[in-house]
Amino acid sequence: MFGLQVDCGLLLEPLGFIKVLEWIFSIFVFSTCGSFHGETTLLVSCRGVVNKTVTAVFAYPFRLNTVQFSAPDSSRCGGTWTDIYLVGNFSSSAQFFVTLAALAFLYCTAALVVYIGYKHVYQHNSKFPLTDLAVTIVTTFLWLVSTSAWAKALADIKISTGAGIIPLIDSCRAPETTCHFGSVTSMRSLNVSVVFGLLNMVLWGGNIWFVYKDTNLHSQLIRGSQVPGTYSAQRI
Repeated sequence: MFGLQVDCGLLLEPLGFIKVLEWIFSIFVFSTCGSFHGETTLLVSCRGVVNKTVTAVFAYPFRLNTVQFSAPDSSRCGGTWTDIYLVGNFSSSAQFFVTLAALAFLYCTAALVVYIGYKHVYQHNSKFPLTDLAVTIVTTFLWLVSTSAWAKALADIKISTGAGIIPLIDSCRAPETTCHFGSVTSMRSLNVSVVFGLLNMVLWGGNIWFVYKDTNLHSQLIRGSQVPGTYSAQRI
């Protein structure tokens, strides 16, 4: 009863096909967000320095308050240049988002193994479909929360690494010192990660119905709706 019975044709059924999409999209989430590296640059002119590029390198998990700009020169603009850090710590939102993607990936891997290789066990043990339903509902909610939090954090990251940081830098207001914004790494991949987060939420939410149909809750509802002794009239 518990032997392995592989049937790859189940991947073409809605439940199996959506699980594959969830598995793939979870990979896209933690690859686009978790592997990001970027930098923001300023052009600084001060005593003995003209248009020197200073750089702050940042990456996942986006603890920007620990990221420091490089000094314009060894004399630090004649002593007027102090240590400058970016503003904000967005690690909680980023790590929540990526961790959920990693856990979803692992769950989908296990679910696909059970669904493809042990479908007979899945169907005969009511606990498996009910557990799958509960996990699917909770994960849908977590995708909604984590994607919303990450989208807000990403908007703040763009502000904290953009041209608006110059008025906040005390060293740029020192005598004989001017600062101009240089550039910041494109965050297109981070924008894509938010899109995949929304797609994951839609996929997991849509999959609730297909998982529910495999539970005994659905079969009991069907049986309860059938009224014995009712016959349809036939015209002769």
